[in-house]
Order: sequence, then C-alpha cells, then structure tokens
Amino acid sequence: MTDALFPVPIQSALLNAATGDAILHGYFTRLGGVSDGIYRGLNVGLGSNDEREKVNENRRRVANWFDLPVERLATVHQVHSPDVVVVDDDYDGKRPAADALVTATPGIALGVLAADCGPILFADPEHRVVGAAHAGWKGALTGVLENTIDAMEKLGANRATITACLGPSISQASYEVGPEFVERFLNQDPSYERYFVASSKPGHSMFNLPALTVDRLRAAGVRAESLGLCTYPDSERFFSYRRTTHNNEPDYGRQISAIAIREI
Repeated sequence: MTDALFPVPIQSALLNAATGDAILHGYFTRLGGVSDGIYRGLNVGLGSNDEREKVNENRRRVANWFDLPVERLATVHQVHSPDVVVVDDDYDGKRPAADALVTATPGIALGVLAADCGPILFADPEHRVVGAAHAGWKGALTGVLENTIDAMEKLGANRATITACLGPSISQASYEVGPEFVERFLNQDPSYERYFVASSKPGHSMFNLPALTVDRLRAAGVRAESLGLCTYPDSERFFSYRRTTHNNEPDYGRQISAIAIREI
C-alpha cells in the first residue's frame, strides 16, 4: 500500500449539499498516516498496540485537515453503548466511555473510530449543531442513533433539518452471523428478519448492518444515506476487525470519521 503524504478523506454528497461551507466533515481512510506493519497508514486507535507517538501523529494529521490543533479533536472511549456525550468549549481531551458525541461549539472536530462498525456523521447546518456516532450491531440495536439525534435537539437542532450519513462499514456480503445473533434481533422486532439472508453455512445468516442503520435513522425523522463502502474486502483503504480475525493477525488499526462546525 502506498500512502498519500497527507490524509484525504471521503465526503458525503448529501452532507455537502446540506451543509455548504458551514460544516466540514470527512470519512478518513487508512491512507496518509505514519504507522507501519499491521497498522500501516492512518491508524488513530489509542486502544491499539501501535506505537503511541505514531497514533498521536496520525490524530494530529486528522485535526490539521480541519485546520485545528489535535487538542480540538474530540473522541470517546467506545464501548458499544447507546450513550452520548456533549462536547463544548471546555473540552479537556478526556475520553469518557460512550459511543457518540454532539456539539454546538465551532472549532471542535467530533470523531468516531471504526474498523467494520458504522461511523455516522450528523449535521444540522440551520441550527449549527453536529454529531458523530459509532454504531456496531449492539449500538444500532440499543438506540445510539436515536439518542444522538435527541442530544442534538437538546442543543437546539431540529430533526427535520438534520442530515446523517453512514460511512465505510462492513456490508452484508461480509458479515456472517450465527442463529443466536438472528434470534436476538427477531426477539426485539420480528420485522428485522428483512436484514438477514441465508449464508452458505447451514444455520447461519448474512446480516445487513448498513441497511438497519440507515432505516433506523430515517425512521427517527432525519435524512440519511450510506456511502455504500465495505471495510472488509478493501485492505488498501480500510482497517477491518473481522478481516484481521480471519487472518489471525494479533491486532488491528482504526480509521476515523469526523465533523466540525466552521468558526465564523
């Protein structure tokens, strides 16, 4: 893999159209970083076993893309929860246990990390409120998306003017699950059967996490889309926990997706 000198993130056409110049966002790939080996590229995972100085430099490069110091890149200690934290001008760099962040403060980039789970960026440009959420199956099922929207509304947003986009995440073609996994979803809502199709392995199914994510966002009353990018097969651009597991690698990197309100 040949890295670019600096990261160049992927952007959502829907978010760009909705926000114009008021809000800046990016779904960063693993290109443009200084890590090497199994972490090669832009690994921003403080929870990985990568060299800390390299992770910090990668995070600095992400913040620099927003024209911000790294101290203004806010992330959380992700625990697959439905919990959301509010970030304001008093942000001190701490990473509380949560899986989403919201802010109405310009000049702070909210970032969520992923390596198969879904990174979702939210923006209400009319009311100048943004959010970022990390949603694996557990977060999506237990309400992290809806809680992020609620938290944005408490800061003055209106869900009718919120736009959300799901970034690179594992697709149905790469996400095989066992029967107990399917049962958990059907026990919550029998209609969730539509997110599963039979796999080639008897008794197993292929799970459509992106479709569940976008459907729940739209059901919550916001405009939403997916970039339609799968992390698992694209080792040049994306880290993938499941690919790492299948390859018996000892650890994996994380890519970041981030959003910030521009200072006026």
